[in-house]
Amino acid sequence: MRIHQYKIILYLFPLAFLNPTTTGCNKTAITDIDTLENIYVHKKSLELFVGDKEQLSAHAVPSVDHQPAFQWKSSDMNVATVNMGIVEAINEGEAIISVLYQAVQVDIPVIVRKKGTKTFATLYDKQLNKKEISPEILINGAGDYTDEGLMLTENGKIGKLNKFYALAERMVRYKVRFSNDAKAVFRSSEGDFTVFLDLPEKQISIGTHPLTIRKIESLAGNKDYLIEIDHIYQQANVRLIDLETKDTVEVSVINDGQGGCGAGALQSGFAVGMQWDHYCFGLESGTSLLIKQISVFSLKDHVKLLIYGDSITQPEGYFPTSDFPQAWTQLIINRLGGNAMSSGRGGGTIHMLLEYIKNELPFLNTEYVMVTIGTNGGNTAENLTELVKYIKSQGAIPILNNIPCNESGTQIENNKLIEKIRREQKINGSLFDIATSVSNDGQQVDKSFMYWEDYSGSFGWQIYHHPNERGGKKMFERTLIDVPEIYN
Repeated sequence: MRIHQYKIILYLFPLAFLNPTTTGCNKTAITDIDTLENIYVHKKSLELFVGDKEQLSAHAVPSVDHQPAFQWKSSDMNVATVNMGIVEAINEGEAIISVLYQAVQVDIPVIVRKKGTKTFATLYDKQLNKKEISPEILINGAGDYTDEGLMLTENGKIGKLNKFYALAERMVRYKVRFSNDAKAVFRSSEGDFTVFLDLPEKQISIGTHPLTIRKIESLAGNKDYLIEIDHIYQQANVRLIDLETKDTVEVSVINDGQGGCGAGALQSGFAVGMQWDHYCFGLESGTSLLIKQISVFSLKDHVKLLIYGDSITQPEGYFPTSDFPQAWTQLIINRLGGNAMSSGRGGGTIHMLLEYIKNELPFLNTEYVMVTIGTNGGNTAENLTELVKYIKSQGAIPILNNIPCNESGTQIENNKLIEKIRREQKINGSLFDIATSVSNDGQQVDKSFMYWEDYSGSFGWQIYHHPNERGGKKMFERTLIDVPEIYN
């Protein structure tokens, strides 16, 4: 059972609500502990590996000058023990940690796993048939529902899962059946990534340049297959699994960024695509494609840190593969031993982020959510506050970074607003503008830290905008100064 499937008896209150009437100590003047109404715990759930320890913090609601003597207990001491709020994972399994005072009790579900266990988080999972029509599946005239699933019969029309995903470690899985003459397509809504399953040609292909093709002589119609498409930073994997024989064919390609644009490009690169936004599917030609099930997974179900943002947070889209480990997101993830993931969308705004974070964050167990947003405009006090409050509502600690310097200087006003929101919401953030400026004042960009992007032939301008490996190192080092808590 996934953590988010538990019924959690827990009430979360914003700090302002906890302290409606304050004294000089910033505490409610309550002397009788019998007025305790609830207990605030800073974690809604825990997911640990065997041997891990985690400190839970409990506070009286309304707040008091002296905390009561809370009692702690575990539903299964063989799985997890608790002493003065310190939870220790003993063996694989599930338990409930409870904190009590008199008649008030709060329960915190705990899942304990063996070290090295690879787990996925299910972001979406639907069996498709006419008994349960899924409103988030947009058919767009491509076919209709049957008892067996969604039957696509119209050539050239594309259906889609109307849910936006940007996690850099994710997978979509389709359970399908083809007609013998079918050529099926599975792609992103922006068209940057496309996979073809061609039964007449008995091959699978990925729309890279040049095209990546793998022959599959056993490919046949009227059989059930699983198609799995992974997006793992710069790598895309496509697997075709025959559910009868369990035979598996896999094709893997790696995006190799140019490291700049136009005359600023360091190399020609190799374009694979970031699988942007929505998963789409259709019948390119042939009689039919039957889709029985669609599932979307995060390739990790718990991390200490999630890193959200726009193209600054998606360096896998433009970094040369040889330099990619030096990108700022990868330096952070490496420092955390892989206990982190990024979710960046090139060209993204805070409006996009507010959409896709709601399809990802509720299904992942994370402690911190770091956001770097505003390069593409759209930031207002209202939507930045909404974003911060949403992250808090999911039980995570928000970190709101200043955006790096760029040649147009748009970071200056943006960062004044970001700093205002940090003060109001009492949260931390990393000063990426300081890290990437000439005089460490957040004003003029240090061009040696950025890729040169020459858009003379398209937009008519040139700019130093995306951090290169030198800028990435400076940004990573700045997180060690400004938000060291993520590494503790």
